[in-house]
Amino acid sequence: MTDLMDTYIENRQLVQPNHTNNYDMAHGGNVMKWMDIVGALSAMRFAGETCVTARMNQVDFVQPIPRGDTALIQSYVYDAGRTSVKVRLKTFREDPQTGEREPTTESYFVYVAIDDVREPTPVPDLTVDTEEGERLRDEALAGETGRTASETN
Repeated sequence: MTDLMDTYIENRQLVQPNHTNNYDMAHGGNVMKWMDIVGALSAMRFAGETCVTARMNQVDFVQPIPRGDTALIQSYVYDAGRTSVKVRLKTFREDPQTGEREPTTESYFVYVAIDDVREPTPVPDLTVDTEEGERLRDEALAGETGRTASETN
């Protein structure tokens, strides 16, 4: 069993000129790539196996990230099936000098754990041992389906 908080990862990417579109903002494809990488890291930490992207739910871009700012990506596992791992991803625009943050992008990704011959392999059960973990799980479930963990038990 693996606890939700053990899968929580934050990563930052400085938005450089080669990451931007014609408006000098992070290209959406780059933001999705960064989210996919960080999400896979959470999934692999949970599964203890290589994980590959199976699905990206709707990706909501609510605000751009300007060149020179940092894309801060938060990721954690909030649910798991037999071989699948559900990951919540939130991205923020962060001023590297002040630390000021604003939400920019969020989504839910599904990864599948695979073994050495690239076949799906079972993942452990997810545990939630802290109040913070419960809050994050409830937030993810509510955002994904409009329900809370207590409503799924």
